[in-house]
Amino acid sequence: MDFLNFLEFKITDFIDIILVAVLLYYIYKLVKGTVAINIFIGIVIVWALWKLTELLQMKMISSMVGGFMNIGLIALIIVFQQEIRKFLLMIGSTNFASKRNFIKHFKFLKQEALPTDTDVSALIGACEKMGMSKTGAILVIEKNNNLDFVKITGDKMSIEITQPIIESIFYKNSPLHDGAAIVQDNYITATRVILPVSNERTIPLRFGLRHRAAVGITEKTDALCLVVSEETGLISYIKNGEFVLYKSLEELTEMIKKDLT
Repeated sequence: MDFLNFLEFKITDFIDIILVAVLLYYIYKLVKGTVAINIFIGIVIVWALWKLTELLQMKMISSMVGGFMNIGLIALIIVFQQEIRKFLLMIGSTNFASKRNFIKHFKFLKQEALPTDTDVSALIGACEKMGMSKTGAILVIEKNNNLDFVKITGDKMSIEITQPIIESIFYKNSPLHDGAAIVQDNYITATRVILPVSNERTIPLRFGLRHRAAVGITEKTDALCLVVSEETGLISYIKNGEFVLYKSLEELTEMIKKDLT
């Protein structure tokens, strides 16, 4: 009889599995590509082992693993403090009112990802042109996390993205060139934005405030950043608070398109 009860599958069990899957997916999405991914995988394995030993009523090993999980909770909060902050920002700032955004957030249920509306080629083309003239620029590409908390520091816009528009914004004599420009879908939604500056000490000294601001906003949100150095003209791509290396502008374009899907 107990075995039959064990096999009984209720609708609440199905909902429970779906919710756990969604939670694990979002956590994986936050730590993917960072050093925390290995820790996350390790935690999932230990947690699965714990539940398996409980199911098999292996009391001694279950109590040992359960004790490890309970004691390690504080350590995990410290290790994952940035990821936890980004996860809470994602929950608090996600706009589910839009049908497109709703589908986008649950796109892992679909086999094909929705294509991005952002004209990435125009962004890269403008950065390349500005790099040749050593025009400093910082572009923040908004993803799931709402960036209204930084947009209010600048000027709200609604300009469709084109290469000449981006170049004119960051032209040294333009009144809009100082600060960051926010890109949402295929529009520039704010200019002259002041971004939070990262205090990370591992950032090389050759990088200035633009790069530190790019690291800062990508530490706190899931946004992507493109920075053009006015000293060297080099283009930096930053996500998850880290500099991403690339071999060519074509490769960079494909990387950004992939990160936006």
